[in-house]
Amino acid sequence: MAGSLKVGLAGLGTVGSSVVRILQDKAAKLAAKAGRPVELVAVCAKEVRDKNLDLATVRWVDSPTALAADPEIDVLVELMGGEGDPAKTTVETALKSGKHVVTANKALIARHGAMLARAAEDRNVAFNFEAAVAGGIPVIKTLREGLVANRIDRVWGILNGTCNYILTRMLDEKLSFEDCLKEAQRLGYAEANPAFDIDGFDTAHKLAILTSLAFGTEIDCDAVYVEGVRSISLADLEMADELGYRVKLLGVAVRTDSGIEQRVHPTMVPKESPLAQVGGVTNAVKIDGDAVSLTLIGPGAGGPATASAVVSDLCDIARGDRIAPFGRSVDRLVRPRRAPMQHHAGGYYIRLAAVDKPGTAATIARRMADEMISLESIVQRRRGSRGEAQASADAPVPVVLITYATSEDAVRRALAAIERDGVVVGSPQVIRIEQN
Repeated sequence: MAGSLKVGLAGLGTVGSSVVRILQDKAAKLAAKAGRPVELVAVCAKEVRDKNLDLATVRWVDSPTALAADPEIDVLVELMGGEGDPAKTTVETALKSGKHVVTANKALIARHGAMLARAAEDRNVAFNFEAAVAGGIPVIKTLREGLVANRIDRVWGILNGTCNYILTRMLDEKLSFEDCLKEAQRLGYAEANPAFDIDGFDTAHKLAILTSLAFGTEIDCDAVYVEGVRSISLADLEMADELGYRVKLLGVAVRTDSGIEQRVHPTMVPKESPLAQVGGVTNAVKIDGDAVSLTLIGPGAGGPATASAVVSDLCDIARGDRIAPFGRSVDRLVRPRRAPMQHHAGGYYIRLAAVDKPGTAATIARRMADEMISLESIVQRRRGSRGEAQASADAPVPVVLITYATSEDAVRRALAAIERDGVVVGSPQVIRIEQN
């Protein structure tokens, strides 16, 4: 058996601790599968999350950049997180020093992936990041290698377990968004500052990486249209359920006539679709190719699941498997043509708080017709329905419209005109509908 692959690990949080445990507990099995031992020889961390880790035989290094340049390691595993330093400089240092790199850092890849991939290619070393998207789901390899014979037209899915947990609990237990968020934080599914998750930016980073792999384009994170889930109410989830849909925070990248459309927003999907049936913190990614369409479902976060992907990358390196980080040389990635969000076409769910006076319904219908928007259904609720407190006689009336396929521009123009007409109270709720 060949000599061991010597690993330096930066970051001993939840994922880093799980990587240590897998490398130690499954050392013999990993060596058999990889053809050589994979040995953790050095670590660097601000703190050790798991106080029961056995690090007696591992050398400590003072700084992550010193670890990255350490002549006794073959590969650096970066698990510190963040798009800037120290993660960025640490990975750059490792690549310049001729080390292979494995990382789970989606923000780093989304912002600097091309630059780092080029550095890896220049030095003929591996730069692997399977754990950066969807945790334990092997979606990177699936897109980069398994579906290489396909023309991919759409990649989309549930890429953030925190949001999926909140939306699932809200509907299942009739809870408010705020109550579910607090519970997610108590259980460790959401950070103390949850903005990165619930405002959609975590999903946007992951989507930008998948888009590059699916379409052979340069990563264009700034092109991702982003909406989070803060505005979603229990009333929206219940109405979607009644109409045959589930609401999910989806990342969607699709090839269109006007370019590559990248968007993250709450989305209604038919109940019978695979994505609709994924609940809790589980992730799911659907890939639509011209030869194969498939859905991958599994744990999208957590120590063991994410560490599983990290160790898989390490075993690839130990075996000598090398492939361009984005499936092709960075020089062959093409500049993506951005499809404006205003050109997005699809169905829409629109919830209005309509003023209860003669002519309101006719005004709404006329404004929709002015923009050539056809309505699939209109649902009007009584005041105080769905357990709400008894409303006063002059309170607005909930009205829900489901449109046939139309454009984002047309919907926005129609709603702006309806608001100017003064027949609704507050801002309309708009949720896009994604079909299978």
